[in-house]
Amino acid sequence: MADHLLEVPSLTTRLREGLDRVSTVLKMDQWRASAASGLNPTQLLLLGLLASRPSGLRLGELADHLGVSQPTATDTVSALERKSLVIRKTESSDARARVVFITRQGRNATRKASSSPSSAESALEALSPRIKAELLLALTHIIRQFQRAGTLPDQRICATCKYFQPFKHGAVESPHHCLFVNAAFGTPDLRIDCGEHETASPSGQTAIWKDFETGQANLQANQKH
Repeated sequence: MADHLLEVPSLTTRLREGLDRVSTVLKMDQWRASAASGLNPTQLLLLGLLASRPSGLRLGELADHLGVSQPTATDTVSALERKSLVIRKTESSDARARVVFITRQGRNATRKASSSPSSAESALEALSPRIKAELLLALTHIIRQFQRAGTLPDQRICATCKYFQPFKHGAVESPHHCLFVNAAFGTPDLRIDCGEHETASPSGQTAIWKDFETGQANLQANQKH
């Protein structure tokens, strides 16, 4: 029995294994959605990314966010451009730079692809509000670690935004404050990708994250008493 217990993988390993299983379902969802839209998964992911970026993205930025090489991003954009789903324009501040924008047809394609609930969305919807809030908080921590390691480009999460004031309020339900809308909000309202996000300075991000972790620890300690 003792020998068997010693063989149990570490908690970190088991968490990674769990994420691997979730990743498999996400990939299956992407293939199903892409098949319905007549696009491949990379094309659909690129359109989804551009749909949340009204100001467009350069090719290098698209490659970084999708985790693909720049030639792959270029080929994907060219294919979508032939379908009139994206358009490339010269950047006003740099005539040599081209910015990629989604077209109306592109937005229609993303809406069509996401019209049916995915397996991942169905599973998440079945979770209790408490577990969903805890999962959102955990994802925020994971994304922050990826950003610090350089694994992910900067993401538009609350914890790196100059407008975010974590745990400014004493209220348990709405402890945080957003300066952009000048309103308090709670953990379930944390953003993973916010259109109003403005990246704080490196020192500002460090201070925000320290307040975020300290406030979270204090809240958890108070809830135990």
